[in-house]
Amino acid sequence: LLLPLLLLPAAGGGCAAEGGPLEPFDALYASGVEAYYGGDFAGAARCLERALRSRRELRAARLRCRRLCRAQVRLEEPGPGTGGDLRFFGSVLRRAECVRRCEEPRLGAVSRHRAAEEVRADFQRRVPYSYLQRAYIQLNKLEEAANAAHTFFMANPEHMEIQQDLENYKTTSGKATLIDQEARQHMEDYSAGVRHYDREEYELAIELLERALQGYYSEDEDCQLMCEGPQRFEEHEHLDYKAGLYEAIADHYMQVLACKHDCVRELATRSGRISPIENFLPLHYDYLQFAYYRVGDYVKALECAKSYLLFHPDDEDVLENAGYYEGLLEGTVDPATIKPRKEARALLRRHKLESHLLRVAAAGLGFAYTEPNYWNRYGARQDEHSVPSSISSEPEDGPRLSLTKKPMPKPDRELKEGGPLLYSDVKFVYNSQQLNGTQRVLLDNVISEEQCRELHRVASGIMLAGDGYRGKTSPHTPNERFEGATVLKALKYGYEGRVPLKSARLFYDISEKARRIVQSYFQLNSTLYFSYTHLVCRTALSGQQERRNDLSHPIHADNCLLDPEANECWKEPPAYTFRDYSALLYMNADFEGGEFIFTEMDAKTVTASIKPKCGRMISFSSGGENPHGVKAVTKGQRCAVALWFTLDPLYRELERIQADEVIAMLDQEHLGPSEMNINPKDEL
Repeated sequence: LLLPLLLLPAAGGGCAAEGGPLEPFDALYASGVEAYYGGDFAGAARCLERALRSRRELRAARLRCRRLCRAQVRLEEPGPGTGGDLRFFGSVLRRAECVRRCEEPRLGAVSRHRAAEEVRADFQRRVPYSYLQRAYIQLNKLEEAANAAHTFFMANPEHMEIQQDLENYKTTSGKATLIDQEARQHMEDYSAGVRHYDREEYELAIELLERALQGYYSEDEDCQLMCEGPQRFEEHEHLDYKAGLYEAIADHYMQVLACKHDCVRELATRSGRISPIENFLPLHYDYLQFAYYRVGDYVKALECAKSYLLFHPDDEDVLENAGYYEGLLEGTVDPATIKPRKEARALLRRHKLESHLLRVAAAGLGFAYTEPNYWNRYGARQDEHSVPSSISSEPEDGPRLSLTKKPMPKPDRELKEGGPLLYSDVKFVYNSQQLNGTQRVLLDNVISEEQCRELHRVASGIMLAGDGYRGKTSPHTPNERFEGATVLKALKYGYEGRVPLKSARLFYDISEKARRIVQSYFQLNSTLYFSYTHLVCRTALSGQQERRNDLSHPIHADNCLLDPEANECWKEPPAYTFRDYSALLYMNADFEGGEFIFTEMDAKTVTASIKPKCGRMISFSSGGENPHGVKAVTKGQRCAVALWFTLDPLYRELERIQADEVIAMLDQEHLGPSEMNINPKDEL
């Protein structure tokens, strides 16, 4: 959850006094974290609050300067002939000078505010508020702690422990309402407007939804301006970048343009969430067209219906509504004079042009781009107001809208379970029903106590901190150290004599045994392949376990992006969408905490909790039907073999294929197979 101190810049011993150029937020953050772990909770709270304020002021200063210079320095059109482009590039240089001259008095040198990606990610996930909450607890400032905890929780709803903290705060401080200090106002207004709409308080709904629209378009302008900052050249190392003038301009501009084009998604996505609210902007007009009808303003109702139809011109329900409103206005107002709102027309026109340019770049310049579906009509108003088939058939309460609801995904294969376990010593414990879920099984005695000890000895000899987690020693929480190793690495160390070869091969053999069991129990009609195999240990770090409110591994699903707010799991990159089944084979029980848990899609409601022990294996399908996580390991070391499987041979684990080749080579050299017989001769 939290960033290791080593990744933060040197803090220099506390927050400096305010004054002069804006202090970089990452340096203030580092000072706050350092003060927190040094027991200076007042200093930690002061520095962290200043870090959050500095980040907000940095954004505000950049927006102010870019807006000012856009108004003061217009980009000129290139002229004809040789040197005709000098006018255009001259205006570009003047605007750049304007921005720098505007920013430097408040911000200082630009390089001071280039925070590391990990630090920016922490602020995106609101991690500083987790530190603030705990600092304020130590200072006995319960109201501030409650608001900090609530702000953190709004972006991290999978943290179950903090839910209890919030309930305790409400009870202790008597506060029923908590403040999200990073709330986006257009989102708050939209949600409040929908609540009033649902209660049929249409005048209040109109006021809030109109304010939400105004806020949305203002935020859209800000988002566009913020995209004009530095971009990453993903396909080029900066120092070796040798592109010509126009290639370099095109490369940078396309990344800026892609950022601007994605503002639609950015403004529709709640903090900490992965996917946006579907059909977010058009829904404003959909709610408003009916609300205006209910208060008798048919002109505004038609205007909003036509605005909605800009996004979905073939929506039969709203087309029928628009026709109905035109009938109500007949003889008083010419419906042809009522146009869609100009801001909606302008945004959609710009959005289509951006899309066209990005497609041209993708085709002609090799710019990698895939157009998302920004206006998904599955995001519809969930009420019962559907349009009558004609004016004469109008019910007493007026027009209604029939809604298209998102269909539930169908399984791509028949789901079965209860097949043979293949090995007589493997003990069945619980099935899906007993584990309160779908495609779940808990087994014991998959490996013996001696095999657990031997595997643990192998782990001690081959594991590296951060292995399997892109080198990050604490990828999920700074309160534990993660170490791992793959099958191929174990065999390599065994072949080199760095660990006993028999022990190294044990890792290979037990993972194959697990694969056979999973394939047989779930009665799969096709071969189950390894997608990834990882021996991993997580160790509680001493001195960092007091008042932990995080998880060892946050709630997630293995082949889709879990979105608890939307109660969805999006099967799209960067999720490992090709994974079909997962298994965890535990090696020990001599630690505290570390229970494996299943939850509902809300990432809050626990449906099953499993205490690891030697030889115990939990296996389950990898989709959104099985959100899961690991509770904090508060003492000792927890080790397991983590296995992910796929039914698609295209996604077979490359290291596994190489490991198979090593095993074949070892057998040819008569180095002897493992004493474990992986052939299920004692099949049940």
